[in-house]
Amino acid sequence: MKVQEGFVLQTNLKPAGDQPKAISALLDNLERGVKEQVLLGATGTGKTFTLACLIAQYNKPTLVIAHNKILAAQLYREFKELFPDNAVEYFISYYDYYQPEAYIPEKDLYIEKDASINDVLERYRHSATISVLERRDVIVVASVSCIYGLGSPDTYYSMKLKLSIGDKVSISRLLRKLVEIGYERNDYAYKRATFSVKGNVLEVIPSDVEDRIIRVEFWDDEIERITVLDVLNRSPLKEITSFTLFPASHYIAPKDRIEEALKEIKEDLDQRVKWFRSQGKELEARRLYQRTMYDIEMIRELGHCKGIENYSRYFDGRKPGEPPFTLLDYFPDDFLLIIDESHVTLPQIRAMYNGDRSRKEKLVEYGWRLPSALDNRPLKFEEFLERINQVVYVSATPGDWEINRSKGVIVEQIVRPTGLVDPEVEVRPTKGQLEDLLKEVQERKKRGERALVLTTTKRLAEDVADYLIERGVSAKYMHSELDAIERAKVIKDLREGSIDVIVGVNLLREGLDLPEVSLVAILDADKEGFLRSYTSLIQTIGRAARNINGKAILYADRMTESMKRAIEETKRRREKQKLYNELHGITPKSVKKPVKDLLSIEELDYAKIPVSIPKGINSEDDLLRRIEKLEKEMLECAKRWEFEKAAKLRDEIKKLRELLNLV
Repeated sequence: MKVQEGFVLQTNLKPAGDQPKAISALLDNLERGVKEQVLLGATGTGKTFTLACLIAQYNKPTLVIAHNKILAAQLYREFKELFPDNAVEYFISYYDYYQPEAYIPEKDLYIEKDASINDVLERYRHSATISVLERRDVIVVASVSCIYGLGSPDTYYSMKLKLSIGDKVSISRLLRKLVEIGYERNDYAYKRATFSVKGNVLEVIPSDVEDRIIRVEFWDDEIERITVLDVLNRSPLKEITSFTLFPASHYIAPKDRIEEALKEIKEDLDQRVKWFRSQGKELEARRLYQRTMYDIEMIRELGHCKGIENYSRYFDGRKPGEPPFTLLDYFPDDFLLIIDESHVTLPQIRAMYNGDRSRKEKLVEYGWRLPSALDNRPLKFEEFLERINQVVYVSATPGDWEINRSKGVIVEQIVRPTGLVDPEVEVRPTKGQLEDLLKEVQERKKRGERALVLTTTKRLAEDVADYLIERGVSAKYMHSELDAIERAKVIKDLREGSIDVIVGVNLLREGLDLPEVSLVAILDADKEGFLRSYTSLIQTIGRAARNINGKAILYADRMTESMKRAIEETKRRREKQKLYNELHGITPKSVKKPVKDLLSIEELDYAKIPVSIPKGINSEDDLLRRIEKLEKEMLECAKRWEFEKAAKLRDEIKKLRELLNLV
């Protein structure tokens, strides 16, 4: 495989606005050894392109962390287009559905772990770790799940299998080695991380691809020829001299390590059972002994068991309390870390450990798991910080924590290349606010523009929407009780013009660009709190920053400190943009964006709006329950050899999964 020596940015775009200055300042700080810095980038200033230019010039392996899978996928797509010849990878949780193991002592209720793994996402994860271990020109875009335990990178790398033309190895020995690194034999179907054997020909599909077959032809015990085939039509694509297979799982261990781990598990089990009995807890002692001994036998005979991750410490060779290996440990020491939307991402990273810990403590306390389960966890925030080499915190509203950590090293990117100015902000009294709002909305409607209205409660959102509808304005409310499908419909209707206004409590979570929106109205703007903080106000005002007629109206009876700061910051940004436009003769124009882009997987966690939704399906939970029921029926039909009926059920399951974008 030909590996690119460095990053090559392929685009016709040229840095403009504040981008050249920001790129230069960020790069200079990195080259001077500055460990932490902030990129304060206003909405619509092209932060992603700035980061791409920085990565290309700094030329170090880069990890980009986003606060959810939607934004991670959006960034992945953009970087993939900018660096087509480099390794741009995508790393998020591979669960389509995940119900963690839990115990509720008040109800004596044990909830078994239930999960559905997305094979495509698992392939992306393998591709990411392989690229990081073998290349320097790599960008991995990840969600915060990258701080969760992943398995030892040293073990993963040491157990790779390299085959070259001329190697002398018997097929039987090679097959044993493939099984050791987690590959399964499958002579009937082409699946990732499987192999098949026919005479003197071995065919393997690596763990990080799904559309290629590696065909290895032997002459006696010598590899004579290696060919890459297309999976679909089996046509030869190219001949190669060698290839490397990485393990089928990140949680892999050599055979001798497995035996040693099982011995340690048994020793810890005996000690824990003895402790329970000393406390007079015979029920917990028996429960733990039976469950753990069953797991030990499963691992010894089959190589795995349900919940094997709870024993990961033993297989990794870690001591109690030691942090797990994560994606960060796969990167070289000089990697660059970029934390997107840091004001949201960092609090998520900080909170992950405690949430995981409280659930598992109950399992350990009541004998459902050994204490080793506590070591299958995400990193503590302090442990995460210890793994940082150099980091750029990126946000339109960086938090105080990032600013303090960066010791004032803040690079601003306020000026937009498009010339668009931040919305004008007005403060108006709450008396008669709905009548005033109605006039503003009707004015936008005449111009073919849209509006967003933010309230403090779900009930008020519904009441305001009803008020507007009664007066001839097409409006819909949006709050947390609406499921994904309904939310997508509302947003699509707004962009297409079927509705004029969305009323909601928190419209920041969508992560979408709405260029048709020219008015943002914030009711009760003076009610200090999370949704009326300085950060939230700046982010909300920015919703109207992609329209030339953008305006934000804050309905309030007093001026809070958050309002004052947000208004002053918006005014500063407006003046800076206006000056730039005058100096460069730029006439601002509203952003134009096709509505069809709204429903791409990169921007929503649902791929498309279905034409029809089955009766009785009112939420994602309903869909998951229906799918689970049909899957059981399908398996039962297959057991009874009723394959035609099973096939029909399979097709129905596929349609239901498409509603959730689980395929």
